[in-house]
Amino acid sequence: MSSVKAGNIAKGSYIMYKNEPHQVVKADFMAPGKGSPIMRVKMRSVKTGSMDEYTYKTNEIVEEADVTKKELQYLYKDAANVVFMDPRSYEQFEVPIDLVGDAVKFLIADLKVFVVWFDGKPIGVLLPPNVNLKIIEASDAVAGNTVNAPKKLAKTETGYELLVPLFVKQGETVIVDTTNGEYQSRAGS
Repeated sequence: MSSVKAGNIAKGSYIMYKNEPHQVVKADFMAPGKGSPIMRVKMRSVKTGSMDEYTYKTNEIVEEADVTKKELQYLYKDAANVVFMDPRSYEQFEVPIDLVGDAVKFLIADLKVFVVWFDGKPIGVLLPPNVNLKIIEASDAVAGNTVNAPKKLAKTETGYELLVPLFVKQGETVIVDTTNGEYQSRAGS
């Protein structure tokens, strides 16, 4: 197993905490006026899903979880699982929907993602930074509502709802940031 200095822990990484793998949800570097700098880390247990918080000194050594990542292609989801396929071997893998979490709202047909494995079991999904989603429902712009870059609610093909500029219309494809779920721009035709 490899290790990392606590000051280098990043959101999305996997570390060992209390002898169990945890995914870092939030990592804040803090340099108080007195004393040494610290990293305040919020993490989710891979096994139980419970959230933990811990404060490390930045020079502490933290053990990284021995995870592997495999690039797979999204096929479909059912009530309990999301199904991915290895595009080289055509082998299919089921990942419980609760492990996929909020990433499920960005999954579209044939999207390539990295599925993270620990001890031969899937523990999470890493999305690309942006995805193209088609708008299936968007209200019309209201005349006069043009102060401070106004936005309207739109629904995508995956059922995800987000705020988009008034000029975006139903049927258009938009680029969405998967880290925060926000509109980036219209996709090129």
